[in-house]
Amino acid sequence: MSFPPASKSRRDLLMTAGFVSMATLTPWALPVRQSLAKSPNERKRFALIGVGGNGTRTSPVGKEFADLVALCDVDEEHLKHGNELLCDGKAELFRDYREVLSRDDIDLVQISTPDHWHAKILIEAMLAGKDAYCEKPLTLTIDEGKLVRKVQQQTGRVVQVGTQQRSSFDKFNRALAIIAEGRLGKLKRLIVGIDAGGWSPEIPVADVPKGLDWDRWLGPGPKMEYRYAKDAKRADKNYTNGHTHFRWWYEHSGGKLTDWGAHHVDIAMLGIAAAGQNNDPVSVAGTAKHDVEFRDGMPLQNNRYNTARAFDLRVAFADGDVEMNIRHDVDNGILFEGERGRIFVNRGKLVGKPVEDLESNPLAEDAISKIYRGMPMEGNDRPAHWANFMHAIDNRVLPISDVHSHMKMLNVCHLAGICCRLGRKVEWDQVTESVVGDEQAAAMMKRPYRSGYEIDM
Repeated sequence: MSFPPASKSRRDLLMTAGFVSMATLTPWALPVRQSLAKSPNERKRFALIGVGGNGTRTSPVGKEFADLVALCDVDEEHLKHGNELLCDGKAELFRDYREVLSRDDIDLVQISTPDHWHAKILIEAMLAGKDAYCEKPLTLTIDEGKLVRKVQQQTGRVVQVGTQQRSSFDKFNRALAIIAEGRLGKLKRLIVGIDAGGWSPEIPVADVPKGLDWDRWLGPGPKMEYRYAKDAKRADKNYTNGHTHFRWWYEHSGGKLTDWGAHHVDIAMLGIAAAGQNNDPVSVAGTAKHDVEFRDGMPLQNNRYNTARAFDLRVAFADGDVEMNIRHDVDNGILFEGERGRIFVNRGKLVGKPVEDLESNPLAEDAISKIYRGMPMEGNDRPAHWANFMHAIDNRVLPISDVHSHMKMLNVCHLAGICCRLGRKVEWDQVTESVVGDEQAAAMMKRPYRSGYEIDM
């Protein structure tokens, strides 16, 4: 997001950044469905693609706004459990998402697969005329993000990324409003805490669980043998390269950097924009620790988790007046430090003297609405995020977590991963969206798709 010269007023800067409200303000504390409730004949019909884990946790919120009529997963146990849990056993069940996309009676999809499937399914869903709620991170690579954005612009489909912190009115949007009103002054430093990555012992090859189509689970990613082991000390813990723990394998994900990073780096960069400062990234540098050896950015061991366990990374921005530090060893959340004060925010709290000062000097009545682009604010967190998705569908506008602003942030997370894997600074040109002066790092902006699993354009 670029900004006009410093001579512009703060209000001008906020207008440029898209934060000024529309005409009517809606209190965020309204019941979730007060204005979005629909008669049964008006409700959209949606399918959940990826039923395990996050899919079963988040789709109940979607059911408040649309009818969940179909489930799709490559694991029969996920389908069976999800159907009973979510749909009283009445959903149509699919093993191949392409069958879902071919249905004219399904209006939208929720994509809750492992990360390496997100972009392919999302792009094909948009081309099939579906609106989509897609969990973060939206892509596995930078180049996938370019294609997602291109297809969204071409098709005009509404895509809400599942970064629900953008719809947190009492914590994250309140923090952004404090920054936008100048309560911290010019930002100097941001510390983003996203916790350490996962650890595993060596994990043996194991039999694929009954009912799991392992080849289709791997999909666009490289061919791998299925691995699984129980923890010797905890009966409720396991290690695998499949369900749940896919996040700790670069073959499937980006580790903590695209997990919690996709949430907190997002808010951090929105904070820079809210302060009227340039949030165009120019470089990522720092150190990282992996539990396996790397050569030319590739892990040399294939039997244990390989994403970064620890990291201390510094992101520089175009004007050079603010730096972002991404760390594993500080409290989970974002610390904003400015010339006039500092605040810390995460999902549990928003603290700091500028927050305490709100008691005697409250925010402007429309401060949070400006941050939310003047769109209706109903509920809070994930319910509000789904409400915003439905508002965007009804009005054919960009939702609060659109693919374009999401990818600007997520590219920073991807660049951080490349920095970790190569062990050196990575420089970035935001205008051309390309790595500068490092062919090896630039090559890591994309990954090959396994034969038979290319994106169907």
